[in-house]
Amino acid sequence: MGVKPTRSIRTMALSAAAVVGTCSLIGGLSVLPANASDPTARPASTDAPAVQQATVATGALESGQQYDQFIVTYKDSARTATKQARVKSLGPAAQDAGVAMKELRPTATGAHVVKADAKMTAKEARQFMVDAAETGTISSIEPDVRMTISALSPNDTRYGEQWDFTGSTGMRTPGAWNYSTGSGAVVAILDTGITSHSDLNANVLPGYDFVSDATAARDGNGRDANPADQGDWFNAGECGSGSGSNSSWHGTHVAGTVAAVTGNGKGVAGVAPNAKVVPVRVLAKCGGMLSDIADAIVWASGGTVPGVPGNPNPADAINMSLGGGGACGTTYQNAINSAVSRGTSVVVAAGNEQQNASNSRPANCNNVITVAASDKSGGMSWYSNYGSRVDVTAPGGDTSSTGGGILSTLNSGRTTPGTEAYAEYQGTSMATPHVAGVVALMRSENPSMSPRALESALKAGTRALPGGCSLGCGSGLVDAGKVLAGVGG
Repeated sequence: MGVKPTRSIRTMALSAAAVVGTCSLIGGLSVLPANASDPTARPASTDAPAVQQATVATGALESGQQYDQFIVTYKDSARTATKQARVKSLGPAAQDAGVAMKELRPTATGAHVVKADAKMTAKEARQFMVDAAETGTISSIEPDVRMTISALSPNDTRYGEQWDFTGSTGMRTPGAWNYSTGSGAVVAILDTGITSHSDLNANVLPGYDFVSDATAARDGNGRDANPADQGDWFNAGECGSGSGSNSSWHGTHVAGTVAAVTGNGKGVAGVAPNAKVVPVRVLAKCGGMLSDIADAIVWASGGTVPGVPGNPNPADAINMSLGGGGACGTTYQNAINSAVSRGTSVVVAAGNEQQNASNSRPANCNNVITVAASDKSGGMSWYSNYGSRVDVTAPGGDTSSTGGGILSTLNSGRTTPGTEAYAEYQGTSMATPHVAGVVALMRSENPSMSPRALESALKAGTRALPGGCSLGCGSGLVDAGKVLAGVGG
């Protein structure tokens, strides 16, 4: 058996290569020397050109969590190499970590998802990422972390009054319908998928299932063209929780707020009742992976994703009622930038942790519309994140008071889908589709509006929260009638 090279020996070898001005070869890839003393520091000034340092997103790691999947962006020379060569270039870092790596797939933004055969602690994952950056073949690496829905527990009591639309502390939605009801606009719902509901089906376009983990997906396969919600329930001891949970049918609830059918004599109305929704399944049991969500953002906006048929109905707006901790990261930001460049507005939840939204992603990403939640009293909801990253506020509800939640379409099944239903939920997840719906009304009224112009008009159409806000609620509570009056002249 050969002697396992230590990290110090390998680093010295790289340093020696730098001294003689040559490159070593690993698996047929050109490996540029890294700074031996500090792999994240800029190289010392020499006569040779400076080597661009890799971006290592160690800030996305959380103590107590385990990691086995990473998103790697290779430099041009490595990106065009074979899969085996790319994996082999990570071999020394993987060997030091005591794992073997395999490449799962390319992403829509040009990165690759790689997976270890064993989980690593945050400390071990950090060292692996730093070591991987030392090879000189990559430009960025970050953990492929799991995102979860930004919803709280539902209140099963049904109330027929949508205060969030018409009340004095609501969004004054009916005033917007004098200008537009959303005809021709498309909103992609990146969520748990969707269940059949007679108050919604007429406005649902073909979507896609981006959940690559077949076990979590519960559909017996990975990605496919069926975005049906199979249920995200879990048992006690799973998903990092001491107690179990029933299925949320979260995507169905969110979709109903955007575009539930109106004028049919039953149920609820959507903010944009004549808009269409494209269900994109990215969340399943225990949440969803960042790499899947990023690919879904690109696909929903009309971009190309390896191995996935194109989206025939590119979205005017993407609704992301989901989130997690950490900095935005290269993967999220590249996908969002890609969508915005195609003219798609990306509307995201601020999060429900009662903290500054700068600590929650994708709320802290650039080029997004970050939405905080207000309650029936007109103040900021007690759970909502806040701060300078918030752009606008919309009704998110509070089910601790009677009739204070957001009523929308749902399903009655505890685990697998049952019959259609209605229920109240609360959360910034519920606030976000209110704004995505208004974006659909705006794009229907003026299809040529760019995401930047649309966000400016949206902020101009807000009013101060009736209940006040001292923590940072963006430009204020969205007033749909005021927004559309500005867009429609």
